[in-house]
Amino acid sequence: MLTAHASLWKNRSLIKALIVREIIGRYRGSVMGVLWSFFLPVLMLAVYTFVFSVIFRARWNTGSDSKTEFALILFAGLLVFNFFSECVNRAPGLILANTSYVKKVVFPLEILPIVTLGAALFHCGVALSVWLLFYVIFIGAPPLTALLFPVVLLPLIFLTAGISWLLASLGVFLRDVAQVVGVVTTVLMFLSPIFFPASALPESFQKVLLLNPLALVVEQSRDVLIFGKTLPWGVYFASLAGSVVIAWLGFAWFQKTRKGFADVL
Repeated sequence: MLTAHASLWKNRSLIKALIVREIIGRYRGSVMGVLWSFFLPVLMLAVYTFVFSVIFRARWNTGSDSKTEFALILFAGLLVFNFFSECVNRAPGLILANTSYVKKVVFPLEILPIVTLGAALFHCGVALSVWLLFYVIFIGAPPLTALLFPVVLLPLIFLTAGISWLLASLGVFLRDVAQVVGVVTTVLMFLSPIFFPASALPESFQKVLLLNPLALVVEQSRDVLIFGKTLPWGVYFASLAGSVVIAWLGFAWFQKTRKGFADVL
């Protein structure tokens, strides 16, 4: 059995081609095309900002009442969540949506979650460019620590890949997985420090919050993009190591169970 790294490297050209097809295919036939990937983040940002900063009058612990600053802080958290949710919500249906590939012995099914992950990274990059544009216009140059954002995202990429491989496999055998994942990701969004700072919670709850796999990445993303803080490298490398292990386990599970896909489908 090929390792995850060997399989992805061997099929890198196919992965790249499928990612491009995935991105273009999503917007094929629409008037705005890929511009939707710019418009949708701005629209959702406006909605969330209006609801939380105008209706609920939510404020961040920065000493500022600026709705623009609140919007940018909020958006930084949504960048992380949207990447994660796009991948895991689609994962349970990946094999079911590509049944024609299952019986093709030469097709590497393990790359399907990576294709979704690559497309999600593209949309994350587009959303980040929107964030940077608004930040430069309304505040000025972002801190130099913003260059660390890809580093911050790396553990989440490994974690998301591992979970996606697991869910893609389970989705074949248990059709209810998709519904459960949809509910869980919605719960994770409101239990992650996206609409509130982790420091706003009592210390005992902050420790519980860190059990959420998104919480640390959301906080670190906001630190490097907005507050100019560097990473706590000890914590970072520990989370990276844990994410790599989860990715390996998810890939191993997928490869172990893929033999039964054809029988079920």
